[in-house]
Amino acid sequence: MSGEEWPAGPIVLGVGWEFSDRTVRMAAGLAAGTGLHLVCAFVDPASYLTEWAPAGAQPAVSLDPVANEEAAYPAERLLRRLEAVLGPPGAEWSFRVLNGDIAVSLTRLAESVGASLVVVGGQRPGVRAWLDRHLEGSVSAQLTRNQHRPVLVIPCPA
Repeated sequence: MSGEEWPAGPIVLGVGWEFSDRTVRMAAGLAAGTGLHLVCAFVDPASYLTEWAPAGAQPAVSLDPVANEEAAYPAERLLRRLEAVLGPPGAEWSFRVLNGDIAVSLTRLAESVGASLVVVGGQRPGVRAWLDRHLEGSVSAQLTRNQHRPVLVIPCPA
């Protein structure tokens, strides 16, 4: 790295709804072994950052009059699953909820916290995951193309 020091910022771990416990444990082990904080980040792709809306734009409002409380607090379930693997958040790890494009949001978070590394799980097997990749693109591929910091892709277990 031509005289550059390894950054001392936290490790950012992108977690989705169907995260692998193995991926979370490996990222946590890496963070603990290097003495770095682990930031677990969930990105809700169904939402977007309002700061990116054009000036004078009308914010979107749901036409569905039925309140969906489960959708209003989906990250709470994800946090509980992470706590089951890592224990309660604290000095070792924290949890963030972001909105918008997954790769862009993880990149912005990594920039804002001065991350030393971004960790994501590899491509999931199956037809549904294949379809998701072809419709939305691979997050790991987008991160490795557009990120100036190291990206670690942990393969999904078979």
